[in-house]
Amino acid sequence: MKFRKKPVVIEAEQFDGSFECAEKLSIMYASNVWPSFDSQDVFDGRMKIHTLEGVMTANAGDWIITGVNGERYPCKPDIFEKTYEQV
Repeated sequence: MKFRKKPVVIEAEQFDGSFECAEKLSIMYASNVWPSFDSQDVFDGRMKIHTLEGVMTANAGDWIITGVNGERYPCKPDIFEKTYEQV
């Protein structure tokens, strides 16, 4: 059997790797998303995201998607480009 994904409109923001973008996304998404810091408390250019599968890391260029049930998760740019188009 074959199946096709139902067309749904999602919200997404692209993370640019900057602390300013991480901070903005953290404020927008409350407790689901936060900047990542290394052991010296220096921003490491990544974000941590609570997902249904656990904590995932978003790197610069990744898209932060809000799913159909309000869940958030990162998506690599090449997968995002193959899967979504702007409406």
